Amino acid sequence: MNKLLFGLLFLVSSFSWSQVLVINEFDPDSPSTDTAEFIELKSQTPNFSTNGYILVFFNGSTNGADSSYMVIDLNGRQTDNNGLLVIGSEGVSPFPQFLISQNVIQNGADAVGIYQTSVNDFPEGTLATQINLIDAMVYGTNDTDDTALLGLLGETIQYNDNGTNANPRSIQRFVDAMDNESYSTATPTPRSENDGSGNAINPISISVTQSQYDEGSTFDITFTTETNVTSDLNFTIGLNNYGFNTSDYSGNTNLTILSGTNSATTTISLVDDTADEGDEVIEIKFLDLVEPIVAANNYVQVRVVDNDFTVAAWGTPINPTTGVVQSTQPDGYYDSLNGLADTALRQALQDIIADPNVVRAQTYADVIDILKEADQNPENSNQVWLVYTEQGRSKLDLQSGSSNAGKWNREHTYPRSRGGFNDIEEDEIADGIDVFWTTKADSLRHGNSDAHALRAADASENSSRGNQHYGQYVGPSGTLGSFRGDVARSVLYMEIRYNGLEVVNGFPSTTGQLGDLATLLDWHRNDPPDDFEMNRNNVVYNWQFNRNPFIDQPDLVEYIWGNNVGDVWDETLGIEHLDLDKISVYPNPTNGRLNITGSEINDVEIYSIEGKLLRQYKNVERYIDIDLVSGLYLVRLKNSNGAVVRKIIIE
Repeated sequence: MNKLLFGLLFLVSSFSWSQVLVINEFDPDSPSTDTAEFIELKSQTPNFSTNGYILVFFNGSTNGADSSYMVIDLNGRQTDNNGLLVIGSEGVSPFPQFLISQNVIQNGADAVGIYQTSVNDFPEGTLATQINLIDAMVYGTNDTDDTALLGLLGETIQYNDNGTNANPRSIQRFVDAMDNESYSTATPTPRSENDGSGNAINPISISVTQSQYDEGSTFDITFTTETNVTSDLNFTIGLNNYGFNTSDYSGNTNLTILSGTNSATTTISLVDDTADEGDEVIEIKFLDLVEPIVAANNYVQVRVVDNDFTVAAWGTPINPTTGVVQSTQPDGYYDSLNGLADTALRQALQDIIADPNVVRAQTYADVIDILKEADQNPENSNQVWLVYTEQGRSKLDLQSGSSNAGKWNREHTYPRSRGGFNDIEEDEIADGIDVFWTTKADSLRHGNSDAHALRAADASENSSRGNQHYGQYVGPSGTLGSFRGDVARSVLYMEIRYNGLEVVNGFPSTTGQLGDLATLLDWHRNDPPDDFEMNRNNVVYNWQFNRNPFIDQPDLVEYIWGNNVGDVWDETLGIEHLDLDKISVYPNPTNGRLNITGSEINDVEIYSIEGKLLRQYKNVERYIDIDLVSGLYLVRLKNSNGAVVRKIIIE
C-alpha cells in the first residue's frame, strides 16, 4: 500500500514538474502608464541558475507576423528562495531581480516563451517556434485569439489580462488539488507565491523628501521595512552613478535597523565644488540585502543641480546676438557656386553638402550627444534649448520611457512620415563621432539622423506638432516664434541634401513633400540666422562634415526659391551684405524712439512677430519713432547691399 502511494505521488510530481522553469505570473498591461509590467518565472527548485535560458517575446499583430521583437538573456541570473525570478520595470514592487525598461512588453494578442538556447538563435523577426521551447503563454487584453500564434507555440488557450487602473490584474499560474496546471487573473503578487504559500519576504523601501537638491544641500534618506525586523538588520547602500562619486558627498552608507523596529535614516551632505561638471544624478541602491529582506524599490534617483554652469558669449534665440560666433567653414567651401544659377546652382550646392567622399552620417542615437552640444542653452550649459517652447531644460531630462511630461526628445523638423525615412536597428547604437556611415544624395534613409534637421524639443510639444506642415503648425501660443527661421532653413537644407525631398506650397499629402514653402520663405526672411544657429551649424559640421549653407549664406535661399531664382550667384554679394551686421539699433527695449547706427540705411519696415508688415519708413537717417503697443517686433533695415532683421521690444 505504501509502495503504491509512493508511486502515485511520484507520478503526480513528475506530471506537475515536467518543466524545470515555467511562466508563473505575467502582467503585460500595467494599465495607463505601463510602468509596472513584469513576468515572473518559477523553477522546480529554489535558487535555480537560469544560465542557458532566454525569454523571447512575440508580436502577434499583422505587422509583427507572430515573430520575435525582444529577447532577454537569462545567463547570470537565478531564482530566489521561493524559486521565483521577476523580470520587470521599475514600478514593480517588490523590486524586480532583473530590471527592464518601461512599456516594452506589448499588450496582445502576443506571446512569450522560455527557451533553452542562445539569444543568437532569435534575431529580431524570428517566427515563433517550438524548437527548444520550455514553456510559453499566448495572451491578450480581450483580443481576438491569435490561432496562428497558438499553433506555432503548441498552445490551445489565449489568456487575458483584465486589469484596470483601479483594479490591476495579472495572469497567474495555479496548481489545483489534482496537481493540474491552470491560469486565472488576480491581484499581482510579484516575488510571492500566487497562492500565498512559500517563504515570507520582508520588503524594504527607500524614501527621500525631494527628487532634486542643489550642490551644498543636506538631505535625509529613510529606509523602512514592511514589518519589524526580528534581529538587527545591517545593510549597505551605494550612491555612485557615472560622474557622481564619493568626492561629491559625505554621509554614512552602512546602516542598521535595530531589532524590533522597522526604519533607519542617514543624512547626506552634498559638496559644493567649483567644477562645471553639469547636473548629476545620485542613484540610491541596496548593495547587500539577503532574503527574506528584499528591495521594495531600488535605484532611486535624486538630481544634484550644479551651480557652476557656464554662460555663452552669445544669446538665446529669444534674445539673439550676431557676429559673435564665426562660421568654421573651410576656405573656399562655397567657391564652386559662383557664376551658377537655377538648377546648376542647386546641383553644385548638393555636390558640396552631400559629397560621399567627405560627408558622414551618424546614428539616430548619436544625435542625442550632438544635440546636447549643438542645442546647448547659451544661458546655462547644463541645459538644452527647446526649439518650439523657447525655454531651457536640463540635459538630464531626456525622455527615456513612455511618459513625456517635463521631458525633451529629438524633433524631426522634416517629419519622418513626410520624408519617407525611418530608423533601423543599428540606429539605436551611439557609437560616437569616429564611427559613421558613408552617405550620398540618394541616401534618403540617413535623413532620419541628420542633425541639421533635428532639434531638442519639449516631448509633449513634439507630439502635438506631429507631422503637421509648417503653416499648419506655427508653434505654441504665447511664444515669440524665435524658431521659425531656424526650422525654415533646416527643411530647405533637407530638400537640397537628399534626392526625393521637396518643399512645396500648400499642405501636400505626397510622401517626400513638405509645406508650406511660402510660409517658410517668410519665416526665413523675418528671422535671419543668429549666433545660436551659427554655433549649432559649427557643431553639426564637426560630426557630419557638412554645413547648412542657408545659415552661412542666407541669401542663397532667394536664388533657389525666392526673388532671385534664375539670377547668377556670386558669393561676393553675400560678403558685401556682411556690412549690414555692423548695424546697431538702440535702446532695446525702447519706449518708441529707435536709434540706428553703423551703416547707411534707406528704408525701415516694422513687422509683427508673425511676419505681418505694420509700419514703413523711407529715407531714414539716424532714428525712427515707432507708435505701436508694447510687445516684441521685427525691424527690417534695408540699404543698397540688402537687408537685415533685428528683434526689438517696445515697452
